[in-house]
Amino acid sequence: MATSENQPSLSTAGNDQLVLTKKAMDPRRYILGKALTTLTIVFTAFVLIPLIAVVVNVSSRGVNQLKWPTTFTELPPPPGLTEGGFGHAIIGSLLTLGVAIAIAVPFGVIAAVYLAEFGKGTRIAYLVKFSANVLTGVPAILMGLFAYSVVVIPTGRFSAFSGGVALAVLMLPIILRTTEEALRLVPNEMRQAALAVGSTRFQMVSKIVIPCALPAIVTGVILGVARAAGEAAPLLFTAFNNNFWSTDVWGPVSTLPVLIYFFSIIPYKASQDLAWAAAMVLVAIVLILSVTARFFTRVRTY
Repeated sequence: MATSENQPSLSTAGNDQLVLTKKAMDPRRYILGKALTTLTIVFTAFVLIPLIAVVVNVSSRGVNQLKWPTTFTELPPPPGLTEGGFGHAIIGSLLTLGVAIAIAVPFGVIAAVYLAEFGKGTRIAYLVKFSANVLTGVPAILMGLFAYSVVVIPTGRFSAFSGGVALAVLMLPIILRTTEEALRLVPNEMRQAALAVGSTRFQMVSKIVIPCALPAIVTGVILGVARAAGEAAPLLFTAFNNNFWSTDVWGPVSTLPVLIYFFSIIPYKASQDLAWAAAMVLVAIVLILSVTARFFTRVRTY
């Protein structure tokens, strides 16, 4: 049967699949597709350019200041001197992030499970979701003021624990919302199959739904940690600073963001160079966490 020039021309290819030939493609749709593809590339470049500029600028100025192992094993030098490092700030950052993870992950995951599995449509679920949305837009410095009022003032001291509390509040909405979305992506057929063989709802959630959504949950946790790792404002009110080695969770500690802040305003080139080196290490940590999160989003267990 002959095909007219005004009708779409179809050809059979592979497993009897109908493939639209180029002659049948509407020129206007073709031009629109090319234009939108070009705009997508342009806007993607606009997003990538600031990221690349930050990474290149920080790396070019910080890589020359890294001295192995001095930079990672020694304390900062007195103002004006050149020898020293910021190993204590790395330890302090790990302490505060560890406290934040220990607080935010259980609360965030449990709240997300309630929203996705047990509290659908309830008023409590609405309030929890609304609160998470509000917390997402709250400035980080207010998290520090909150932790200062509920931890620092009652205890009478700055501490890594209070810094962890501030970062936990910062991480909580990210973990909650990403975990909730991950749980909702688990196919309902898996839930129905688990209930059909006699499992309780709790068993279905704990042994089927959560393990299936675990890669995405881990991704949310990593993104929350990456978000909190670079914050200095909350830690200025909570963990404050410490120029010496410390692993005391209940005492003040130095962290990389706060060290970068203080050293960048000191009018000595050696201190500013050390701040650039610390900034490079911090950027590398955040990039590694982000890449790790992307890796886990590619993992599927269902």
